[in-house]
Amino acid sequence: MAQVLEFKLPDLGEGLTEAEIVRWMVEVGDVVAVDQPVVEVETAKAMVEVPCPYGGVVTARFGEEGTELPVGAPLLTVAVGEPGGDGATAEQGTDDGTASEGSGNVLVGYGTSQAPARRRRVRPVPTASAAQAASGRTNGRIRTPDEESGPVPVISPLVRRLARQNGLDLRELTGSGPDGLILRADVEYALRAAAAQGRTAAAEAQTQPAEAVRAPASAAPAARVSGGFRTPLKGVRGAVADKLSRSRREIPDATTWVDADATELMRARAAMNAAGGPKISVLALLARICTAALARFPELNSTVDTEAREVVGFDHVHLGFAAQTDRGLVVPVVRDAHARDTEGLTAEFARLTEAAREGRLTPAELTGGTFTLNNYGVFGVDGSTPIINHPEAAMLGVGRIVPKPWVHEGELAVRQVVQLSLTFDHRVCDGGTAGGFLRYVADCVEQPAVLLRTL
Repeated sequence: MAQVLEFKLPDLGEGLTEAEIVRWMVEVGDVVAVDQPVVEVETAKAMVEVPCPYGGVVTARFGEEGTELPVGAPLLTVAVGEPGGDGATAEQGTDDGTASEGSGNVLVGYGTSQAPARRRRVRPVPTASAAQAASGRTNGRIRTPDEESGPVPVISPLVRRLARQNGLDLRELTGSGPDGLILRADVEYALRAAAAQGRTAAAEAQTQPAEAVRAPASAAPAARVSGGFRTPLKGVRGAVADKLSRSRREIPDATTWVDADATELMRARAAMNAAGGPKISVLALLARICTAALARFPELNSTVDTEAREVVGFDHVHLGFAAQTDRGLVVPVVRDAHARDTEGLTAEFARLTEAAREGRLTPAELTGGTFTLNNYGVFGVDGSTPIINHPEAAMLGVGRIVPKPWVHEGELAVRQVVQLSLTFDHRVCDGGTAGGFLRYVADCVEQPAVLLRTL
């Protein structure tokens, strides 16, 4: 006879205590192989595909998409056939004869000799624009409740929740993201359009009999958003809120800044890229400057052990960099950035940025940083006072690089100018050290040849 085994939400590491179900990858009745991913969950740090350690037939699932479960809660049950028994076995529906015993694994890729069969993912084709969705119409007709539901191209649970809380049907939206992916901006646009339509309907109601407008007014989703909306601080957004609040509570931070002439740095980058080979990013050059500066001012590459009342310095630089994604702000970490050249840094930044946008970052790629580089210039702003990424001791902020009047060699000229800001933990150093670090960074930006001393 088949034995029914319960698979519980495993400990995903890094102190995580819960996860939200984003997408089920199997249905009840499906045959699964050992270590086959069965559900995609979102933790406070990353999106994770969770593999099942048992092979057999799925008999039950626990939790709908969007449900938050604590570690240890049941995820699904699997009927596992015993050798020689009458029940379903892991060999049914598999090509590699996987044994029915559980692997005991928690994450994909641990301890399995062969990759399990993967279910094909299908991207649906969006059906209508956000403005059409706001009016409840698609292709000139009103969508009826009994139409085919089907999946929608949405990754972020936050986007799903925002639409659900405001009565918006995601099937009616055309996403502006890659391959039609529905972003938060698409939902917010549709809600604004719905609100505007609601205001128009209200104005018309003042000049028409109530019976003439009662039906369309009740059908419009604008009534649900007229008072605004609430967004739970959960998942990535909640983790960011907690970390920033803790940083402000615990770290006595201070900020210093300086304008720098980045003209020569941009010329050096252009010369590197003109020489052939992989293109070098500005972020990689700034990261290389950061690692050189931290070698000269190691106090800023540290953390404070509050219980021991000690400053703990690091002999390596794990460089975090702020990345804005559809899921919110995340800080991927480049391991051993001090040991990488500019080409290596460029490649790693590109890899981690792509993974962040697709929600594929692992918890390990989002933790363990010792210093953070925040390039907020991509948002078209000049300056900021960054909040330190707790428990680190400092963060370098970089504004946009733009042509500005500048005195160069005694003459007024138009130069490429950038504002640099350093927020630091005043417990680990005083203003002299922070100013020395920032001045060295600015000198390297203005005269990239200064870096040759440390290469």
